[in-house]
Amino acid sequence: MSSPNKSNSPAAQPGATEAEQPEEKPRLTEAEKKQNHIASEQKRRQAIREGFDRLTELVPGLEGQGRSEGLVLKRTVEFMRDQLAERQALVDRIESTGAEVDEKHKKWVFRYFVKWMALSTDGELQGIATSGKWRVEESMI
Repeated sequence: MSSPNKSNSPAAQPGATEAEQPEEKPRLTEAEKKQNHIASEQKRRQAIREGFDRLTELVPGLEGQGRSEGLVLKRTVEFMRDQLAERQALVDRIESTGAEVDEKHKKWVFRYFVKWMALSTDGELQGIATSGKWRVEESMI
């Protein structure tokens, strides 16, 4: 049978028998909370570190260097801009031969190139984006 104290507890559910009641978990002590927080923070930092390590493997010119996170991010943005510009140049080259490039590929290039260019620290659009080769249409954005 249910005791009056048990049924008044916050964990009590109306209409449930005592056997069906979820057992209250003991609350964490302040020391346990602190340890959990420290462990979570260490895990988060390790994930960030591993992400930066992966970027240094993928981005040319970063491997084997001592790295600052700012430098890794800057070089990654530069590398991605170069890759997107190269992809657009390939699309232009294919089209110059008279072949067609599927619109979904052109939209993808344009959308991401514009996003990367918007991240420019000096705010200056360079290269293909200012050369007049872009056919900007509202549906492409």
